[in-house]
Amino acid sequence: MLNEERKSIILDLVNEKKNVTVYELMELLNISESTARRDIVALNREGKLTKVHGGATALKKPKTEEEISILEKESEHKKEKLRIAEYAASLIESGDYVFIDSGTTTEYMIPFIIERRATYVTNSISHAKNLVKKHFKVMLIGGEMKENTEAIVGSDAILLIQKYHFNKGFFGANGVDARLGYTTPDVREALVKRVAIENTNPGGKYILADHSKFGRSANVTFSEFGGTTLITDKYPGDEYSHAANLKVV
Repeated sequence: MLNEERKSIILDLVNEKKNVTVYELMELLNISESTARRDIVALNREGKLTKVHGGATALKKPKTEEEISILEKESEHKKEKLRIAEYAASLIESGDYVFIDSGTTTEYMIPFIIERRATYVTNSISHAKNLVKKHFKVMLIGGEMKENTEAIVGSDAILLIQKYHFNKGFFGANGVDARLGYTTPDVREALVKRVAIENTNPGGKYILADHSKFGRSANVTFSEFGGTTLITDKYPGDEYSHAANLKVV
């Protein structure tokens, strides 16, 4: 991870949580104590946060995109999401070790999944419940639960995901931007997504996003386009043609 990228993530974490400790940064970003302290000092000098004993605190509440609830998300572009989800589910094969990210489009995959000889890992409580009802083998990541999305996030979740190696992973995004990549408003969810993508085999990293997500961006980039396949419902335009492998369904 590049120095400026790491500092940007630290700043987002501080603004999201209001304060972070050096130990939390070490765990979340897999960095040394000296690196965490050096980045805090640098950001403090830049006037972007306040250095305190053992960590850092936010200067003020940032302007962020407010994330809507699961129920609100479910009503948005449902037909398109179902079409994307059905195709994504068809990609799962016998013996696959699959990560399914939290989110409405990934949840729509579950009724279409028929492969029983695969293992499913998720950071979503609702996804896990629905998968278990179909008698699939399911691994639920543990950690802090977000109230509005029921996603599991935090350092414990990241440490658990780092132990897995997935041959396929399916991820949602709040925004898809030709310059910024795939984004989400919550830095904690972004870190979970980033680690899961990094631990997914090349060629098996799928981003599920309907056409309404194009040209939109949230606060935190969790992945660049390289090495991912974007499954969507409409061709997004020439500016994206060289950014990612595209599959229009």
